[in-house]
Amino acid sequence: MMKKHHASAGLALLCLALSACSLAPHYQPPELQLPEQWTGQGTTDQATTALPADWWTLYKDPVLERLENQAMANNPDLQATAERFQQARDVMMQSRSRLMPQVIVGFGAVPNLVSWEPDIWSEIRNETRAKKRESQRKAAEYAAARLSLQAEIAHDYFALRGLDAQDANYRKAIDYYKKSLDIIQIRVAGLISPELDAARARELLYNTEAEWRDIQAQRQVMEHALAILVNVAPSEFHVPAAATNASTLIPHVPTSVPSTLLKRRPDIAGAERLMAQANAEIGAARATFFPNVSVKAGGYDEEHGVGVEWPIFTGGARRAATDQAWSKYREATDRYRATVLNAFREVEDGLSRVDRLSVELNSQKQAVEAARQTQNMTMDLYKGGLNTSLDLIVSQVNTLETSTREVRIKTELLQASAELIRALGGGWSRSNLPGQEQIQPFGTLEYGHLANANPVRDVRLDTDSDTGRDLTDGGNSREIRLP
Repeated sequence: MMKKHHASAGLALLCLALSACSLAPHYQPPELQLPEQWTGQGTTDQATTALPADWWTLYKDPVLERLENQAMANNPDLQATAERFQQARDVMMQSRSRLMPQVIVGFGAVPNLVSWEPDIWSEIRNETRAKKRESQRKAAEYAAARLSLQAEIAHDYFALRGLDAQDANYRKAIDYYKKSLDIIQIRVAGLISPELDAARARELLYNTEAEWRDIQAQRQVMEHALAILVNVAPSEFHVPAAATNASTLIPHVPTSVPSTLLKRRPDIAGAERLMAQANAEIGAARATFFPNVSVKAGGYDEEHGVGVEWPIFTGGARRAATDQAWSKYREATDRYRATVLNAFREVEDGLSRVDRLSVELNSQKQAVEAARQTQNMTMDLYKGGLNTSLDLIVSQVNTLETSTREVRIKTELLQASAELIRALGGGWSRSNLPGQEQIQPFGTLEYGHLANANPVRDVRLDTDSDTGRDLTDGGNSREIRLP
């Protein structure tokens, strides 16, 4: 019996000595040929200042800032994404637990038992590494979802303000058309102008009023969309109208250099972590070709000692699992390349749109001023009997259409700038990902909070120390009226 125990102890020590062996390939992300500069701008201006984490403050709009903060705190879809990160951490702990001895205390006829599986070929370690990297990937997915939500809030808010500006334009046009109709009716009553002039003026007025009602309906729908994003019932949510979106600042967006994009985009970080996860899974799959050693103590005599299992023939199952692991790694590498390529396309698109829309907006502003001058001069000529009511109506329609186009361009420029910021990572950095040592959600011997586990609190996922800690702290639906 003593010899058996000595042999078991010796084999256990040998297992410990060999437990550092890993069959995972050396991991190195693929090197990519990155451009030296962006080409989407007419004049390349590589700024060195990084975007702030609360990038929406660049627009100097307090209402937008409040909406963004409300959404970050209460959006349920974002909180659900945070819970997937929490679940990935717990799965990692389940895998990690296999590295430690398992102690079972029996009562009555059930024996006590201590079992341990020395991880000679690092199968468990590689599985744990894979789960840690998956947790990091889920953290990156959370960051990407958060950034996407921020950009969607800005996009919808700028659309709302654009509709407010359109509403103001239509109100002015309707007031002008009513005054114009009064002038025409006086001329008709004095037999200076035909009744046809009054009919044309009424048609223009009524059509414009109908279009104005449609703009008001569009604004209500957009307001409802914002309500859902900030987790408030649409009936209890209202953003007071603004006369124009001209007060919203269009900020200069620092673009940095292309190579930094790999560290600024959470989706790229997530794709890279998927590669790292697949790499560790290869090591775990390859370990199944080697003997598995387990140590048991306690219980009945036949349960004592060291056991060795070596699956010699499994009908190709192990080879299939290993080939699948390699294929998953190659697939992850391909997806990483595609993610990087798409990120560069989005930035180039954003730079091009912001640059071209800025030029277009400047030209359109001049067109609006010219149209208003034409409208005023046409009215003066009509009063003097030097042109027809048709000329007057054409100038009035052109003025409204030109003003409407200016608002649309300004709105698209604001939305394009927010989309460019999102494409550049929105102030996020790869350093915001939790390290592998931060993934563990609780201590090995911690058994508290079993009735209601703690939400995600202890992993830093953004650069703002005042927000984002409690990712699952939802808010109650309440009326929000923003000044």
